[in-house]
Amino acid sequence: MKVTLVAVGKVKAPFADADVHYRKMLQRHQPVEVTEVRDEVNIEGRIPRRSHVIALDRGGRALSSKAWASWLSERRIDAQDLCFLIGGPEGLSPRTMALADERISLGPQTMAHQLTRVVLLEQLFRATKILAGE
Repeated sequence: MKVTLVAVGKVKAPFADADVHYRKMLQRHQPVEVTEVRDEVNIEGRIPRRSHVIALDRGGRALSSKAWASWLSERRIDAQDLCFLIGGPEGLSPRTMALADERISLGPQTMAHQLTRVVLLEQLFRATKILAGE
């Protein structure tokens, strides 16, 4: 299963170090390929074919850490590649949201889009560790 994260904008300090940290820790269990796009117009062309597309949206379904692990396990069983979409400072437009197969929330609060990226990587890392029994 391939996991891709398509994010609007480049990650910058202080988030860049955390991004590198979690991607390195994920490498062993579930590598994540990150694609950065300048603006939302470029997102659609970067979504890998046949991917299950997940838009990160505060109005989406919230998952506990155990629920993240269960969700990831189900995707692995389905042998689905995953593509997460993270918008820029304004979030994702309705047009881009329409590309998603589902929406997942990292919490009801609004957070910086670069922080969203780090929180997603951390939750994926935690889910992989739960699934590995570590």
